[in-house]
Amino acid sequence: MMPHYTIDWGVVGHEWAVEHLARGLANDRLRHAYLFTGPSGVGKTTLARGFARAINCLSDVRPCGECRACKLIEANNYADVNIIRAEGKTLKIEQIRELQHALSLRPVEARYRVIILQRFHEASDQAADALLKTLEEPPPYVVIILTAEQLDSVPPTIRSRCQPLALRPLPAIQIRAELDRRGQVDSERSALLAQLSGGRLGWALQAATDESLLADRATALNDLERLISADRVARFKYAEQNSTTEAKAQIPTILALWQSYWRDVMLMISASHISITNRDHQAALEQLSAVLHIEDAQHVLMAIQRTAKYIDANVNARLALEVLMLDLPVHRLLLAPPG
Repeated sequence: MMPHYTIDWGVVGHEWAVEHLARGLANDRLRHAYLFTGPSGVGKTTLARGFARAINCLSDVRPCGECRACKLIEANNYADVNIIRAEGKTLKIEQIRELQHALSLRPVEARYRVIILQRFHEASDQAADALLKTLEEPPPYVVIILTAEQLDSVPPTIRSRCQPLALRPLPAIQIRAELDRRGQVDSERSALLAQLSGGRLGWALQAATDESLLADRATALNDLERLISADRVARFKYAEQNSTTEAKAQIPTILALWQSYWRDVMLMISASHISITNRDHQAALEQLSAVLHIEDAQHVLMAIQRTAKYIDANVNARLALEVLMLDLPVHRLLLAPPG
């Protein structure tokens, strides 16, 4: 009896991606390498783990969720499915060499040995070059899944050898429904988290149990609004304070929040029907959208994105932030009092 592949992979949303992968399995078109891209927390690793279950499920209806392989993969305790993460902020060549040794061995019990390389955009050049050799001549029993936030953050030589799937942010209503289903927070808070998540279920689930995420978000956006009203001395002081060894690890998170803020500004300037993400900052957003042109907001957004790339490339953090401070507009915002 030929196996039947379902789309019940334990993945919330991304139905098109699950259907695409399930159809490939049903038609015996399993690729040796895949590249899942999308914002942090959007569900890339969840999809990869579901795919691994579908590949190695022992039932005729796959993935069944009940067999030994399905349960062990879901629990991250299956010998033939490995998730490899960056050590610190960099995926190192030593990790790829360990991976290559593991791939030289046939699976212990699975049909395929599945390797999930998370956040491959953090791979060093040496690690990427080492993986390229494996992708050029992969063992027939191996499936490699890379995850990254953006397609162009992965070297062309790597992405050309992978089947890409770009995961898009989920609708807020879908995230709210999942939060309500899990019952971790009340309905009012689930609505707030769904809106603030930017379509990233993983972020919303983490924020439901980790109060520090919302506190850090509030600090980052309040700092941004304060800087818009500040002079150059205050801006450069912020750059200095946030480029220390202890502080600069938070820069990527801060810049991601600032990007969401300036996307909201662009949406309001263009009178888009799309809902803004940062509704709790609507008063300041309205003030900016009233005095700025769409080109002004786009310029700031591109500057933040450029700074994020500099930080990712280990450019001097203080210098990168100082340049960004000069790109922020100067406008005296009338901010609502706390609370």
